[in-house]
Amino acid sequence: MEVARRNCCILVSSNIQFSRFFSCGLFDPPPLIPPHRVVVTGLGMVTPLGCGVETTWKRLLEGECGIRAITVEDLKMNGFDRETPLHTFDQLTSKVAAIVPYGTNSHEFNEELWLNSKDHRSIARFIGYALCAADEALRDANWMPTNQDEKEQTGVSIGAGTGSISDVLDASRMICEKHIRRLSPFFVPRILINMASGHVSMKYGFQGPNHATVTACATGAHSIGDAARMIQFGDVDVMVAGGTEASIDALSIAGFCRSRALTTKHNAAPREASRPFDCGRDGFVIGEGSGILVLEELEHAKKRGAKLYAEVRGYGMSGDAYHITQPHSDGRGAILAMTRALKQARN
Repeated sequence: MEVARRNCCILVSSNIQFSRFFSCGLFDPPPLIPPHRVVVTGLGMVTPLGCGVETTWKRLLEGECGIRAITVEDLKMNGFDRETPLHTFDQLTSKVAAIVPYGTNSHEFNEELWLNSKDHRSIARFIGYALCAADEALRDANWMPTNQDEKEQTGVSIGAGTGSISDVLDASRMICEKHIRRLSPFFVPRILINMASGHVSMKYGFQGPNHATVTACATGAHSIGDAARMIQFGDVDVMVAGGTEASIDALSIAGFCRSRALTTKHNAAPREASRPFDCGRDGFVIGEGSGILVLEELEHAKKRGAKLYAEVRGYGMSGDAYHITQPHSDGRGAILAMTRALKQARN
């Protein structure tokens, strides 16, 4: 599929016969190049509190909550018979979620703008969220490159955990009902995680690294950290980086319910459901949205007079090798990741 194609090249040096093509061999260290400094110059958000950084921040300061009770319509089972969605809803043990508001107001996600036109048939909901957040971030950074060099020096790194599970459920229904010819030819590009980055790059013509990370809850952080390293290593000057998710659907919610990962004690009081540090916590609240940053090489940003929000000083990764869903009780994985980030920040 042409729009989803990525290009990758790995260059190695060795002392075996083909090393004559390189100026240095296996035991000749490469020249030391100081890493480039990375700053944040643009912000974009689609959240359950609304679209846009300003809207989300304002509502947070006012103490508003984006969590609400879910309805049968939120399960996105329009193609099923009338009874199946009702039965599915009744069986769910968790009935609260953080859902992006839809509508035509300025603070709402406009489906007509991002999802419903004929040109958007290959754009699933999680991709639409990424496009909306990336557009805000790029405008905030005042970075809309028009010449070829600037486009080649701009990359995208946007990840997602599950992509478009609602499309998978709908496609499975068609196959079970023996209606395979009704399956959209855009089914595959709609569900591929990398297509969030792909569509952002195609919309703006960015020809730098096109990267996608899938690491569950760490996806957004990994996407930003990987993008920062690409700038540090001198691959590009600018990266559009972050995460996106649209997991409010029947199969996603049911799956997390069955794994006993979601809160079940606060269905009658959604605003009280999210309490990760409370001794009475009983699971997380499933949510959706997108958060995107524009990362930029410091001197490049200063040269064009960009505003600087922050600097990315360190990035650390780890795995505690403990359990499929639970972190180790002593927090060793988180400690190791933070220690590595601090170590990099000191260098």
